[in-house]
Amino acid sequence: MSRLVFPVLLILFGVIYLVLTLNIPKSNIGNPNSPMYFPMLVGLLLLIMSIAYFFQEFKKRNESFIAFSQLLERKTFIRIILTIVLTVIYALIFERLGFLISTIVFLGGIMFLINGYKRWLQNILVTVIFSGIAWYTFSQFLDVSLP
Repeated sequence: MSRLVFPVLLILFGVIYLVLTLNIPKSNIGNPNSPMYFPMLVGLLLLIMSIAYFFQEFKKRNESFIAFSQLLERKTFIRIILTIVLTVIYALIFERLGFLISTIVFLGGIMFLINGYKRWLQNILVTVIFSGIAWYTFSQFLDVSLP
């Protein structure tokens, strides 16, 4: 039954998120409900995927579940701490170095932390390509000014 804890928490989070989305203030310009469309879509997708996840885990409820014991292992705990440290560093360097460089540094650190150094080429390619596409999408397509 411990296998169902996380799916249930995700379903509850999705429901709360949707309820809070309905309380978003209406727009004074254009369609008054337009500010809630995207958050509503995100909430609905979260809820649908959480319910699907619940049923997947419900089917496996009698199988052994070692995720909680793995969470307490030293290696996993160190990865969690290093991820938090990298996130704080990312927040501190974001304004100074700008979106592209700080995202490459952050994502590269996370990729090497998860995949290790054996997949160095894959880590670098994913980091640079993802950061470049994200920067190009925000700056060119969405016309968002990034630092």
